Amino acid sequence: MSYPRALHEWSAPALIGAYRRRELSPLEVTQSVLGHIERWEHRLQALYLLRPELALEQARASETRWLRGAPLGPLDGVPVTIKDNIATRGDPTPLGTAAVELMPATADAPPAARVRESGGVIIAKTTMPDYGMLSSGLSSFHPLARNPWDLRLTPGGSSAGAGAAAAAGYGPLHIGTDIGGSLRLPAGWCGIFTLKPSLGRVPIDPPYMGRAAGPMTREVVDAAWFMQVLARADARDSMNLPPQQIDWETFDQGADRLKGLRIGLLLEAGCGLPVDPEIRAAVAQAARLFENAGATVLPMKPFMTQAMLDGMDHFWRMRCHVDMKALPSARKAQVLPYIREWGDSAASMNGEAVFRAFSQFHETRVRTVAACAAFDYVISPTSPVTAAPADHASPTNDPMRPLEHIGFTVPFNMSEQPASSINCGYTRAGLPIGLQIAGRRFDDLGVLQVSRAFELIRGEQRPWPQPPSEAVDHVD
Repeated sequence: MSYPRALHEWSAPALIGAYRRRELSPLEVTQSVLGHIERWEHRLQALYLLRPELALEQARASETRWLRGAPLGPLDGVPVTIKDNIATRGDPTPLGTAAVELMPATADAPPAARVRESGGVIIAKTTMPDYGMLSSGLSSFHPLARNPWDLRLTPGGSSAGAGAAAAAGYGPLHIGTDIGGSLRLPAGWCGIFTLKPSLGRVPIDPPYMGRAAGPMTREVVDAAWFMQVLARADARDSMNLPPQQIDWETFDQGADRLKGLRIGLLLEAGCGLPVDPEIRAAVAQAARLFENAGATVLPMKPFMTQAMLDGMDHFWRMRCHVDMKALPSARKAQVLPYIREWGDSAASMNGEAVFRAFSQFHETRVRTVAACAAFDYVISPTSPVTAAPADHASPTNDPMRPLEHIGFTVPFNMSEQPASSINCGYTRAGLPIGLQIAGRRFDDLGVLQVSRAFELIRGEQRPWPQPPSEAVDHVD
């Protein structure tokens, strides 16, 4: 039979439906994804531990289960990639840096365990920068990851490879992590969708303040489908939310979901880099679409301050400094120089300075919750700027000003609120522009529903980037 799109572009629900009807085999879908990767990966460099033979082995096992009518779960036979820092049993977890001693993980971390239990076909791990501390694909361990929309540019980070893989069509489902914007920034710069869930909604190991794992996909439907697996409880995460029956399949309520909503429009972060005029215009146009669909959109005053952003930056510097002090000197020397300079800048901080820096996390939480209380949802730019050059560690490329681009994203990590990023337009140069949609704490399903409603009203999207053999190669 003929298919409307190449198999590597099919959504997860469409694949499961085709498997159930025996119209498709997980083996032929995996072969399609691997073939597409072969055409793209030599330029994108999004993947780590790409082992086609293991992926095909998983696909054959899935095919057998479907032929018996006994799939393991809603991911059985669906291709998935998993970020480097999410442990997979038997594989090393380098955390993006050459400084880590490569030892096989003894167990799957919770997101990987849920994928394996549900029969997902793990195609590969995805790349990230050193310790996940950059909004870039620059790494001392992995090759430099690039943005499929323009290979001269970064895909963002720290879920760099996952963002690039999703935009390039390496199958429908990808898992990343986020502590200040590491899901949403690459999503925004790669034109894809992501959900940073409420803290604890998707269990992770090790858990950490503000750190969340979440789906990265081309379409909202895939992220919602993935959440029914990723959100299952796991006792290893001390911040795991109590088990809750959420009907993730009800996420699509159409554009009517927007009627009567009270939406806050945040066009200035209050700190960091100024918003690019093209990004401001695209987000303002998105706000008009919300209004046309029946929502009330009201402007918000910035609630973040530079002191809050700097405090979080300085505390994270100290955390990095302490981690690097524990390394033998030869291993520390292998850390990316940008990260070394950034972390070691905290060496002279005294206890009071560290306490004051840490206090800004709570201040950010309180300010964010208070600012959002009057609204059902808040929309804003995902990032104030578009993708930086691929070899830049951050948009400023300055280790003394490393977080100037996360003023819109980081507050929702600290407030534990769910926030998505969805494409809302393009620059004159053809680069994607991300719209962030944040909801109240625990309202992950609502954020998915509102994101889907916007997906329906945002207008026609540009075609996804194609491998260099089929398009202009932009690498200098």
